[in-house]
Amino acid sequence: MSYPRTLPTLGLLAMTAVWGSTFVLIKDVVARMPVADFLAVRFAVAALAMLVLFPRQVWRLGRTGLARGFALGVIYGIGQLLQTWGLQLIAPSVSGFATGMYVVFTPILATLLLGQRMAGVVWVAVGLATAGLALLSLNGVSVDMGVWLTLASAIFYALHIVLLGQWSLHGEAFGLSAVQMVAIALVCLVATLPHGGPMPPPDRAAWLGVLYMALIAGAGAMAMQTWAQAHMPATRAAIVMTTEPVFAAAFAVAFGRDVLSWRMLAGGALVLGAMYLVELMPRRTEAPIAEAAHHEV
Repeated sequence: MSYPRTLPTLGLLAMTAVWGSTFVLIKDVVARMPVADFLAVRFAVAALAMLVLFPRQVWRLGRTGLARGFALGVIYGIGQLLQTWGLQLIAPSVSGFATGMYVVFTPILATLLLGQRMAGVVWVAVGLATAGLALLSLNGVSVDMGVWLTLASAIFYALHIVLLGQWSLHGEAFGLSAVQMVAIALVCLVATLPHGGPMPPPDRAAWLGVLYMALIAGAGAMAMQTWAQAHMPATRAAIVMTTEPVFAAAFAVAFGRDVLSWRMLAGGALVLGAMYLVELMPRRTEAPIAEAAHHEV
């Protein structure tokens, strides 16, 4: 089934808007419960919801699809742990920038692992997005352990984006997403074992936050990303997803957590410009990238 060329992009934008709403919320929740416990509960709820809703889609994946989904989930789960551990140590804005560096790592990994040749316009867009992320997020920063953990998470996210672009096929988004959720939950559950297993959220507010991040920012967002990446190249997806800190800044301003500044406006404009650039990239330039990204291995 064919879709309008902009529909996957709009889906990713909706997903990143949801993700952008979670930075401050996550920091509040992990201040009251261990990181691994929060993630284990979050993704266990998400996995259960996905399995209840899409059992047939999971069954139809077959052995190869199940293995790929599990591998993708393990990679993403490690990224989640590293990012959230890092977020405990640094400001959400700095975390947003360091996480967004997957926009740089994605084309590098796609080139190294898949031998993809990126058009010059892609690297221009990567540069614009990186500059925009820096303006949005940084106002003087020391590179401490929290930053290194978050940069490591960005590498895992980039690997997830590249492999998801390679393995996500039409009609398999929901099944593949469900398997990924199960794997992520297992990775996070293992991380809780040193202190005796996961503890539940401590209060009603924490539960509400966990449920929002499990069902909307977890299961729903993963399903959307998996579907969208079946219809677009990995690097283009990564550039579109750098709008996450733009949405994070917008939510912060809207809810009185921050004040609108020229840095937000300029950074947001650069990120949106990068996205606009890859969206307008001529089909003849994008086609080889798309073909490589969806080649079966």
